[in-house]
Amino acid sequence: MKLTRASDYAIRGIVYMSMQSQGSIVVIPEVAREMDVPVGFLARIFQSLSRAGIVISHRGKKGGYSMARKPEEVTLRDVVEAVEGDIKLNICLDGYNVCNRMEFCSVRKELDKVQNDFITSLDKTNFAYFAAQEKAHRDSLK
Repeated sequence: MKLTRASDYAIRGIVYMSMQSQGSIVVIPEVAREMDVPVGFLARIFQSLSRAGIVISHRGKKGGYSMARKPEEVTLRDVVEAVEGDIKLNICLDGYNVCNRMEFCSVRKELDKVQNDFITSLDKTNFAYFAAQEKAHRDSLK
């Protein structure tokens, strides 16, 4: 499994947003510049993040985006699923009867375990952690 470029850019964007003070409104070109992401692609990604309730879109002259939740309340899973959809390692884990072996398939059972472990790991990691790591890195460059 490989996350798409959209997930990578979404993660970078939310890391930057998480570094801002609560309630700050940031424009896409600023996020793109600071996190080395293409502006047009990031704008589409942020629409998905807004629909998922991770960021809030502010329209008008002083428009942009702000965090909808505190960084410690946003997990890596939240951002990945906002862009990619539900995490499923194989079609047989979608909950549909796509295979006549589902009831006894040892591979499916193992993939289900791996998928659950992966999701649990993504749920444990929040953006307050990533923001602190990014700030420390930027401070070390000064």
